[in-house]
Amino acid sequence: MKTRNSGNTSSLTRRRNGHVTRALRRATGWVACAVIASAGPSLMAQVTPNSHEIHLYAGWLFGSELTSERISNRTPELDDDFAFGMRYGYNFTRQWGVELSLGHNLNSATNLPGSDVDFGLTTIECNAIWHFTTSQPKWAPYLTFGAGYGWADIDQPIRGTVREQNVTIDGKDSFTANAGAGVKYFLNDRTMLRFDVRYRYLDKLVDSFDDSLNTVETTIGIGWRF
Repeated sequence: MKTRNSGNTSSLTRRRNGHVTRALRRATGWVACAVIASAGPSLMAQVTPNSHEIHLYAGWLFGSELTSERISNRTPELDDDFAFGMRYGYNFTRQWGVELSLGHNLNSATNLPGSDVDFGLTTIECNAIWHFTTSQPKWAPYLTFGAGYGWADIDQPIRGTVREQNVTIDGKDSFTANAGAGVKYFLNDRTMLRFDVRYRYLDKLVDSFDDSLNTVETTIGIGWRF
């Protein structure tokens, strides 16, 4: 279990996280605009039809508030923390593909009445990918969107009071949706580097006083085509 101070630091952390999340969302828009601007009418990116891809990735998930109610005058939050996982993709054409992702996030529930609580999140998602045509064959920028399911693994229930009533809140599994942009850079015919930014919506992660979460995930990784 992790232990952190929750006083004024939580307010500063929320403000910092809000600034970071807004900046990342703007960055996602800039990436998408750059991708569109780089598209060409005739030259294809280095993505081949009927090809398979395996990717390993790591990065950072920027969290959000967990509940719609204040618990003992505090609003629990999913903190910003490490994310990692793997993806399998199949390209039907030079532009269109589908991808299955398995990811895990090492988060904590923070801003609680007591100490912070470990709050792991595992997701399985299926995405469509649209690769842009470019004038640079080593670069394959793309847009992606999809949906899936998330499993919450909370170390211990969150306890406190709501409107002077004692409450106990546990983790809750729910569906997810995501959309983002990224780019693949081919080192050779088989190996590539990848940068990815995604907005992820989580319907809920707790079983009482639940609230939807709006998170941002940024990752880098390496992939192989076969």
